[in-house]
Amino acid sequence: MANRILLIEDDRRLAEMVQNYLGEAGFRVTVAPAGKAGIALLAREPFDALILDLMLPDMDGLDVCRNVRERHATPILMLTARGDAMDRVIGLEMGADDYLPKPFEPRELLARLKAILRRGTQDKRSDTLRFGRLEIDLGARKVFLSGSECALTSHQFSLLAALAQHAGRVMSRDAIMDLLRHEPLEAFDRSIDVHISRIRAAIEDDPKKPRRVITVRGAGYVFARAQD
Repeated sequence: MANRILLIEDDRRLAEMVQNYLGEAGFRVTVAPAGKAGIALLAREPFDALILDLMLPDMDGLDVCRNVRERHATPILMLTARGDAMDRVIGLEMGADDYLPKPFEPRELLARLKAILRRGTQDKRSDTLRFGRLEIDLGARKVFLSGSECALTSHQFSLLAALAQHAGRVMSRDAIMDLLRHEPLEAFDRSIDVHISRIRAAIEDDPKKPRRVITVRGAGYVFARAQD
């Protein structure tokens, strides 16, 4: 069955181009011309991924991203014509899985879309990593703290799982990027801190005093083996 993609984009010509290109690649693409319309569609129908323009006529794309992430785990690929790198950081902080600046090559859009969909289905194993009250289900790609599911994006799960599978070992940025070498994010090393912050907010009792994912100054990060 073809993956269902929701494209929230107000540029009619661009939306038609993306819809046709992805359609030829085997995707079913539904277009929403504004943020509120896209949010309403997501509430009514299941989609495998969301392609979200940052600049929309009725609301900011970052607000749409925040709204979607509060309710859905749908992978999000953000598009923007704005050149401010801070937009990318904020988008990642709000839960976007990847970020693609305009103008872009359709082939790159397709590659990034396939990558975030692949991250949602890879590592379908039944084993679960347990660290005290924290459980990381590698098969279901879900994380639980004291039995309650933690809200993480697919990319954040991949990062947490990579660290947890090397618990007790200090991982440099280079080592982390090597483990996540299939991830498409450009300059991923500069966004590691953003993702770590989001992970801590989800799994730490006190994110300001982390006990699970610990920073080792000048060296990288270590996932603590012993936890309560």
